[in-house]
Amino acid sequence: SFRILLCSLIPNIIPLLVTAGIMGWAGVALKPSTVLIFSVALGIAIDITIRFLVNYKQVLPEHGNDVSAAVKSTFHQTGLSIIYTSLVLTAGFIIFCASSFGGTFALGWLTSVTLLTATVTNLVLLPVLILMLGKRKLPVK
Repeated sequence: SFRILLCSLIPNIIPLLVTAGIMGWAGVALKPSTVLIFSVALGIAIDITIRFLVNYKQVLPEHGNDVSAAVKSTFHQTGLSIIYTSLVLTAGFIIFCASSFGGTFALGWLTSVTLLTATVTNLVLLPVLILMLGKRKLPVK
C-alpha cells in the first residue's frame, strides 16, 4: 500500500542523507569505492524495515486491526533481534577500518555509521510513522 511505502521510505532515506552529510563534512570524495557504501547500507537498512513491517502485518489481524497494539507487539517481538543483527553487522564492517586501502577503510566506518543510523530510524521513526499513517481501528458503537 502507499501508506506502508511512505512509512518504509522515510526511515531508509534519512541514514543515507546522514552518511552523505558526514562524507561531505569529513571530506570523503564521491568515487566508485565510496558510492558503494550507499548501496550496501541501503540494502541492509531495507532488510531491517522489511523485518519490522512483515511482523507488523502478521500481528495486525491478531490484535483486531488495532494499529497501536500491533506496533507495540511488533516492537517487542523484533526490536531486540534488530539491534543484535545491526550490532553484529556493524562490528563486521568496523573490521574494514584496519585496512590501509582508503576505499575499504571508508566502507568500514561509513557503512557502520549508516547501519547504526538506520537501526535508530527504523526502531524509532518507523513505528511513529506507522502509528501516524496506519489505518485506525474504527470505534465500536
